[in-house]
Amino acid sequence: MRANRCPRQAPRRPTLRTLRRTAVLLLITALTVACNTTEVPVYTTQFPAFGTAVDLSIVGIQRERAETAATDVERDLLFFDRALYSDNSDRLLRINERLASGEPFAAPPSLLPLLTHSQALFHLSDGLFNPALGRFTRLWGLDQARPQSNPPPSQAAIDALLAVQPSMDDLYLDGIQLQSDNPAVQLDFDPVATAYAMEVAMDALRAQAVRSALINIGGDVRAIGSRSGRAWRLPVPRASGTGVIGIIDVSGDISLFTASTQRRNFVYQGEVYHSVIDPRSGRPTDDLASATVLYEGDALTAAAAANALMIAGAQDWPRIAGRMGIRYALLIDTLGRIQMTPAMAGLIELLDTKAEQIIRVPEEDEPIATP
Repeated sequence: MRANRCPRQAPRRPTLRTLRRTAVLLLITALTVACNTTEVPVYTTQFPAFGTAVDLSIVGIQRERAETAATDVERDLLFFDRALYSDNSDRLLRINERLASGEPFAAPPSLLPLLTHSQALFHLSDGLFNPALGRFTRLWGLDQARPQSNPPPSQAAIDALLAVQPSMDDLYLDGIQLQSDNPAVQLDFDPVATAYAMEVAMDALRAQAVRSALINIGGDVRAIGSRSGRAWRLPVPRASGTGVIGIIDVSGDISLFTASTQRRNFVYQGEVYHSVIDPRSGRPTDDLASATVLYEGDALTAAAAANALMIAGAQDWPRIAGRMGIRYALLIDTLGRIQMTPAMAGLIELLDTKAEQIIRVPEEDEPIATP
């Protein structure tokens, strides 16, 4: 019995809709493959240093190399944590003891760039950034990571130190030989310790051919390059130290630092005493709650400028910003009002739009040459 055979049908031609759908699918597949093959690796890690968590992102190198680079960064940061920041740092104690003696001695080579750059920044800031004020921070009990709520020092004790005016001009560096002719000089690099450590770490990353990386220590940031071609998205902290007042998107060689009344402070009888001390009065500053600086360059300049602007105060900070070449600055006074430069106003995405905003122009377009 012969089976019935179905008549042979001609193959169906794809419709125009089918062809278009196939083309779209092929295009999506090609783009997906291209994105996967060109995806830039981002390595992130976290470790403790300087009394807080350090966040590190390294972009553009393979994981094994990134892990090695991250280990080097952690080693550098922990070294300067012990050398400059930790309570009763043996290295800094010995330096201050030798300075008080008036005799020349060999300074640690690892700190020579910090000393020379700090002297230059002392002059650029009109003396407001002054790491030689260690005796003032100790007098106020602010030389510890967790200061005790003790009564503030007497005005007579403050005046006695003001009379001898310890400053970075009292330091003499000849090669590696360091000396001071003012026994009142006592170095305290707490305001810029993390900045200097980050700069050393970033130099080490560059030496390993890293072109994009970010280090965040307690909200202070040192970054180069970008995050896989996208801008780094950086939060600007509120003066209270909790929460964010705005966001800035930046890429390239940048440093973001904030000086605040919330950094190393104590409360006595309802009043906050903090470690940003005005060298002119010997007392903590009192009319600004925080100063944030974005600097297109090294972290040490950014950190020193943030402290200097906060000390300069609500009226005088544009003059100091001009002297130090700071284009991007945002300051919050004790009433919650925001003052900022035009460049910062054009860059930041403010989250608190109800706060009063005042735009101030730095008085100098270019930084003054270092003496």
